[in-house]
This record gives sequence, structure tokens and C-alpha cells, in this order.
Amino acid sequence: MQFKCNQNLPERAVHIALKGPDGGCKRGDGSGCFIASNVASTPGDMTERGCTYAGCRGVVGGPVKDAIQLTHGPIGCAFFSWGYRPHLADSDFHMKYTFVSDMNESNIVFGGEKKLLQCIVEASQEFPDAKAVFIYNTCATALIGDDGRDVAKQAEELIGKPVVFFECEGFKGVSQSQGHHVGNETIFRQLVGSVEPEGDFSRTINIVGDYNIKNDMRTFEPLFEAMGVRILTRFTGNVSVEDLKIMHKASLNVVHCQRSATYIADMMKDKYGTPYINVTLWGIKHMSDALRQTAAFFGLEAEAERVIEAELAKIMPQINYYRQRLTGKKVFIYQGGPRTWHWIELLRELGMETMFAATTFGHDDDYRKIFDQIADGALVVDNPNVPEIEEILSVHKPDLFISGNKEKYVAYKLGVPFVNGHTYDTGPYAGFSGMVTFARDIDKALHAPIWKLLRSHARSAPLRPGA
Repeated sequence: MQFKCNQNLPERAVHIALKGPDGGCKRGDGSGCFIASNVASTPGDMTERGCTYAGCRGVVGGPVKDAIQLTHGPIGCAFFSWGYRPHLADSDFHMKYTFVSDMNESNIVFGGEKKLLQCIVEASQEFPDAKAVFIYNTCATALIGDDGRDVAKQAEELIGKPVVFFECEGFKGVSQSQGHHVGNETIFRQLVGSVEPEGDFSRTINIVGDYNIKNDMRTFEPLFEAMGVRILTRFTGNVSVEDLKIMHKASLNVVHCQRSATYIADMMKDKYGTPYINVTLWGIKHMSDALRQTAAFFGLEAEAERVIEAELAKIMPQINYYRQRLTGKKVFIYQGGPRTWHWIELLRELGMETMFAATTFGHDDDYRKIFDQIADGALVVDNPNVPEIEEILSVHKPDLFISGNKEKYVAYKLGVPFVNGHTYDTGPYAGFSGMVTFARDIDKALHAPIWKLLRSHARSAPLRPGA
């Protein structure tokens, strides 16, 4: 199919597909080829994507709780990456402060290396308890040729702490996904394995690719520990610089986000021989499978079953209550990457069906997993623009829209119930107990009294001209 809003943007057709009755897909241009993804956005397309810097600073490096997070670039890059994602920790230093070299016109003309070095030294003096300095390169400083790596080496000698320079200038990739790759590779190269601690690490794991949005980790960390498994490092939610240095000692990597963090798991496997498993930590079936897979690696199957049985006994009465209220609802999920396919089965456990699915920066493997899980007739869109989102909401009328901060206002204006699946308005949503919170928030969104008032008192004319 093709969207009406894209009549003057025919290039978007290859990014739109329907799942056919035979399990295959048909693209918007009429071909049977697979949906196009992970390519540069079409000029003129009102893309929702972020840049490479956003993926590195906001997702991978930013959650490290005891590092000075310093942006080398104009003030705007730092301001609009500050406090956006609530990756909670037992210290709020990483969320409370942001640092920037504040490149102005004269710095662009004459170079900003001296200014960057001064910023690193001053920030370290002001916050001596910080364990490292993370520097994020931006478009402006990359284009003028500032040598941030050399400055980082100089600064490291001056302050006596790790100074990690991320070459994550925004134009480097087609989306924020490239920033995940840069963040993983840089942390692995400069921090992982730099300390060799003593102790018994035979039953230790790393949780890789969970960023502790609204304290997701407190829903599942106790479950792994109750099985007899110790979590060594969290990459990167509620994590310290020292934790990153020793993560190579873990016996197993448990990979949650398979778009932003598989890179470091692959590198650890190649260099240290650390095996990894891919899991999903949202939903009843997925969380149970994650515990069972981890337990099987360590020979703790009986312990896993005991934990799962105890947790299900706690939550199933509430889940059954919400399932009765939610069964039959159609959902539109639009998330950054794998969270879309992570949640299709979770919503089915609540009796809901995903009929519209989209990601901002998903790759080919993400879309294959989406197509494997969604129902026949479901619509899938890669990197949707705002008019496309509006058309889905106003024409196809899903019962619920699950997306992020930018999209919720579009949903509210069009009268569509909305749940923030990106940074959560409440949360946490992971684990067994988080499933109950997720179901509760969906129920509240769908059955809020405002929708009855809107339908009975709002004007009957379209909310948007041409809708």
C-alpha cells in the first residue's frame, strides 16, 4: 500500500509493507521484495530519526553514572541530549549535570582543541569524585578537524583518570543506530579488560543492553539473583566506570537490546571467549525464557522453575483481570528498534493484537522478527514520518498507540489513547511485576473518561485539515 500523504514522496513506498496471508510481505511499490531499512532518509521526508551522536551520548554512554558527560560542540547538542532518557541509577550525577565545550563562531574558525582540554581539566577539578570523562564529538568539531583523540590522551595524563573520546559526530551514520556501534566499540576498546580483579566469577553474568529506564532492573535483577546468579556489570544502566572495566570476567552475557548492544557481546566473544544469549526481559513468556536459558547455562534449571512459579503466582490474578478488559484491542507500536518486536508477544498475552508496527532505526533482522510475529494483514513501516503516523492514527484508527515522547502529542490531538513505551510515563515495565504495571497503564489509557467526553462533545469536523 501507499500513504496518501506520500503522493509527492514516492520513494517512501519501499519502506512500507503489508504482511500477506501466506506469511510473506508486499511492499508499497507493489513488489514482493522485503521492506527497505537502515538507509539514509529521503530528502524532504519529515523523519523522526536522531543522529549518531544521539545514539552514542543518549543511549550507550550517557547512563554511566560516575563519568563526566562532556559534549564537544555547540551548546544546543548538549542541551537537547540532557535528561531526556530516565536511565536511573543509585547516583543521579549523570542525569543532574551536563557538560559542553560550548563551541562558538570564533572557536569554529580557530579550532577548539585548547578549549576542549581546558573544559576537561576544569570539569575534573570541579567534580573530583567522577571516575572518568566521556567526550562526545559532534558535527561541527568533526568538520573543522579537531583531534579529540589527541586531546583525550593529553587530558588523561593531566587528570590521572580515563578520558574516553567517542567519534560519534552526528552525520556519521543514517540514524542513531550508528551511535550505538561507536559507543560499544569505544567502551570495549578503552575500558573493558583494563582491570583484572580477583575472585570467583563462575556464576556471574552481564546484563547487556538494558538502560534501566524507570528502574526496569529492579524487576528482574532479584530474579537472577534468586536463582543463584550474580550480575557483574550492567551495560549500561546503573553502571559505574569500574564495572565496565571488569565486565570481561563474567561467565555469560545476557543480551536484552539486540540492536544497541550485540556489538559488545560479539567483541567479547571474539576476544575473551565469553558466550552470550539473546533474551527479552519484557512479558511473561519472554522473562520466563530468559531465566530458563540463563539457568540452563549454569545448571540451575530447578532454581529457575521455582522462581518463575513464585512470580507467576503473584501476578496472574492481576494479569487475568487486565486481559478481560483489553482483549480484542488493536495496537500501533512505534519504537526505536527491537522494542517493537519485543512487545508483540507481550501484548498478545494481554489479548491485544499488533496491527501496525514501525521502528525508527530498525535493521533487516528487526523487520524479519516483526514479520515473523505479527498477524496477517498487519502494516509495517520503516522510519515513519509525521504525516504517515497521523494517517495511520486518523484513517486506520488503532485502539492504542505505543510510542515515545515526540509522538504522544500527535496521538492526544487525534484522540487516540497513548502509552509512552520509550521512556515510560510511570514504569518500570520489564520483568513479571513490570508486566502488571504495563497492563495497568494500558488499561488506564484506554478507559480514561476523557475519551467519552471527547467523542460526545468534540466537533465532528476532522481535527486536521485534509485528514
